Amino acid sequence: MTSIGAGRAAATQSKPGSGPGSGGPGISRTVWAALAVVYVVWGSTYLGIRIAVETLPAMFSAATRFVLAGALLLGVLAWRLGPAAVRVSRRQLGSAAVVGLLLLVGGNGLLVLAEGRIPSGLAALLVAVVPLWVVLLRTVTGDRPGGAALIGVLLGLAGLAVLSAPGFSGSVSLGGVVLIMFGSISWAVGSFVSRRLPMPANPLVASAYEMLIGGLGCLLVALARGEEHGLHLGAVSTRSWLALAYLIVVGSLVGFTAYAWLLQSAPLGLVATYAYVNPVVAVFLGWLVLAERLTLSELLGGAIVVLAVGVVVSTERRG
Repeated sequence: MTSIGAGRAAATQSKPGSGPGSGGPGISRTVWAALAVVYVVWGSTYLGIRIAVETLPAMFSAATRFVLAGALLLGVLAWRLGPAAVRVSRRQLGSAAVVGLLLLVGGNGLLVLAEGRIPSGLAALLVAVVPLWVVLLRTVTGDRPGGAALIGVLLGLAGLAVLSAPGFSGSVSLGGVVLIMFGSISWAVGSFVSRRLPMPANPLVASAYEMLIGGLGCLLVALARGEEHGLHLGAVSTRSWLALAYLIVVGSLVGFTAYAWLLQSAPLGLVATYAYVNPVVAVFLGWLVLAERLTLSELLGGAIVVLAVGVVVSTERRG
């Protein structure tokens, strides 16, 4: 849940070999380079969030990130493509609002709140189950995935149970674990409905409006929580400001631009592999930069979740 569009690959069925750049042998170096950006950038945003909320109010930081990123992206698109390119109908704007609120207020917002309580690596592993929730949503609405995908979901839920165990034992915040669980469900719902609503044709335009509206939603939540009373700009550390700048420019703009381009240029199953690479990157960076330590049960649960997502993604790639 680190940028707009995460989880959409799992929400969409695609025939293998469809789209430009499809097919293993024909995948270009540019595709692999863009994929590497998504792997590293989105995996690193968990660390960025953890550092930002050290001295910045959680929802205020999320609001700042997405409002600025959305405004910048919309401005760049209007400059490069012309003002007409960013015009949308009321229905499209309403759809972007629904998706933006589900993804950024319900999904990313709860993640930001949780990362003030639990390690960034554990947060990333808990979020990794988003594609599994999407498969369950598809099943409920009559789009029956294959047996292997359902096995992957059950395996992932077992991994989630193992990951949640430290919260019940008191070694990590149970509230933080619960926040991320609800956040991942909200992100999955947002990803799922984004394929079924009348969105703007240009995915970058859609994302700009999603970030703007989602960011404003985060701001309203921040005000409702009274975060403005705890905001003292002089008390914000330099590393928190740098982390926020990184999330705005690299996490939201660079990362999503690469992702949106990949959706048009690479096999969907290949793009979806970010879902089980990001947690690995996040755990490594949390250990390297913040000296975070995961318990044996957390490592075991994370390995199960990553394996489960790999089963689901590989099944979707074949299906």
